[in-house]
Amino acid sequence: MPDIESLLTRWQSAGVLDAATAARIRAHEAQSAPKDSPGLKWQGVTALILGAILLACGVVLFVSAHWDQIGPGARFSLVIAMAAAFHIAGGFARPNNLALSSALHAVGTVSTGAAIALVGQIFNIQEHWPAAILLWALAALAGWMLLRDQAQQTLALLLVPAWIFCELGFRMNGHIGDSVYMGRLCFVWALLDITFFLNSRRRAVQGILFAVGIVGAVSGIVMMLSAWESWSANQTFIPFGTRVLAWIAIAAIPLLIAAFHGHKGLVPIAASIAFCLALPWCYRTFTESYTTPNGIKAIWIRTDSTFLAYLLVAVFAVFLCGWGVRLASRALVNLGIVGFAASVMWFYSSDIMSKFNRSLGLIGLGILFLAGGWALEKMRRRILARMAPAKPPGQIAAAADATPRIVTPKNVTGGGQ
Repeated sequence: MPDIESLLTRWQSAGVLDAATAARIRAHEAQSAPKDSPGLKWQGVTALILGAILLACGVVLFVSAHWDQIGPGARFSLVIAMAAAFHIAGGFARPNNLALSSALHAVGTVSTGAAIALVGQIFNIQEHWPAAILLWALAALAGWMLLRDQAQQTLALLLVPAWIFCELGFRMNGHIGDSVYMGRLCFVWALLDITFFLNSRRRAVQGILFAVGIVGAVSGIVMMLSAWESWSANQTFIPFGTRVLAWIAIAAIPLLIAAFHGHKGLVPIAASIAFCLALPWCYRTFTESYTTPNGIKAIWIRTDSTFLAYLLVAVFAVFLCGWGVRLASRALVNLGIVGFAASVMWFYSSDIMSKFNRSLGLIGLGILFLAGGWALEKMRRRILARMAPAKPPGQIAAAADATPRIVTPKNVTGGGQ
């Protein structure tokens, strides 16, 4: 009822509903609302999340404590039972308590990943290890298709990119530029996580993917800035076929997924791909040579960021802020502001602070924090104040119908004055 009341108040203020219709809606909702199921509050949600985490940790600790005392057959049976018990318990709890059922099924899917790894260890399976991540992702996808809840959807949307990341990392490991391609993959998929579920009704999926996307974007930038470092003369560049597969994962698949949102989904992904193309080339190269304790002389070709790298990160942060204004997304605006501030701090601490002594550097850092923080916060509030929320199509049509129209009388033939 509080949610209904806020909606009715907003609709009445907009002139969509009159007082009589709003009163009938209130009466209907008051009669049809269940009296004995007030809904799950934040205390219950917190208890379920913590209970699920503690239960999973307790099971892992119990199994690890007695692992050496159990034979291979008993180990295999215990692993399968651990993965199945949570899903069975979640199935029994689903008719009466949907939230508890979702928590148990989530623990069951997480236990499935541990079961896949343990089965490989029990039978000493020497196989392509990213395939284990693929099996885990398939289990999460099956759980999402069957249960349709946010926990399984979140796990599936995290594990599928994780498998792509592990597969390409396995193929490119040890080659020159592997960190650049991994950083590109991480950054583009992070932007996809951040932008695809903006303003979604699935708040848990949106919040978790948004947080993971921020971490992935920062990690991707760090990996791309390593550029084309090499630590041995025997290193080779990534094979052409592997690079083709990498660009399919970096550009083609994210663009195909983002196309479901039209240009609103394609523009940020296309901008992130252009950003990833340019950033690894904003560097300077220098060589360091040293002698190992064994008397072997080694040469290390290193790279360092140029001013263009800082500028490029700041420009992309401004783009995120502007795109957040276009989509009326406060989260994206705040992220763009924080990204711009981080790029300025990164430039100051890397290039400017080292040119002064310690006291002057700290004084400048304090002034930058105070003045820059005040200016950015003032700008952020101004942007959010001017950002108009997007109107749904029904409200726009209702407003158009309510607009007064001037009707010009036509000439009447015959009779009259």
